[in-house]
Amino acid sequence: MATQTEPEIVLYDLACTKNVCFSPVVWRIRLMLNYKHVPYRTIFLEFPDIEPTLKGLGLVPGESASGSKYKYTVPVIQHVPTNTYMMDSTPIAQFLESTYPNPPVPLTSELGREIEAKARAVVGTAFSTSVMPREIGILSPRSQEYFRRTREASLGHRLEHLLDPDKEEQGWNAVSDGMRAVGELMRTHKADGPFVLGAQPSYTDFFVTGSLQCARVVDEGVFQRNIKYPGFKEIYEACLPYMEKRD
Repeated sequence: MATQTEPEIVLYDLACTKNVCFSPVVWRIRLMLNYKHVPYRTIFLEFPDIEPTLKGLGLVPGESASGSKYKYTVPVIQHVPTNTYMMDSTPIAQFLESTYPNPPVPLTSELGREIEAKARAVVGTAFSTSVMPREIGILSPRSQEYFRRTREASLGHRLEHLLDPDKEEQGWNAVSDGMRAVGELMRTHKADGPFVLGAQPSYTDFFVTGSLQCARVVDEGVFQRNIKYPGFKEIYEACLPYMEKRD
């Protein structure tokens, strides 16, 4: 096994002015690496540097079922021993699990799939509506310009329009019952331990924790909105030991 000064993995992450990880999808991989004690180092990329950097590494985005190309995005890893590069959290997680099988991280389960699908459907819109317009506040000027230009082109209006206090509150109130239901699903195996499947974490726990940590880095208030529901807080706190390395 390599020492800490000889990383086996180089993790490409999204830069912010706090100099810590805040991307929810990168956190899923970071949590796996930390849990498995895989030595790694991080290269943080500004938003406008992601595509040219990844192109330079020889990476090519895949295609969707409709034939449209996916975008260049992080996480990306380099597996140093084999000089292998790969992009996208799902194949990266599969690679890490096969390459570093101990301790194991179950990548999928029937309960996990249900939680992830319902969390996206129930919480997704309210979460992104609160996080996205605040995200610009932790970006460098170069990334702010890129982020505003691309997101506002997609939205059709300024980011600040999402921060209407009354509409934001209405959005969270509308998903309150759904969040409570998702939180109860997370507690299905609470008698066996704090994680989704009981005593040991699974990839679904890292999915949940990554999103919560993203909210916490961007805005503590959004984080608090989420962890007030039973289930969310327990998983987040149970994963704290695997969040010590954040950069």
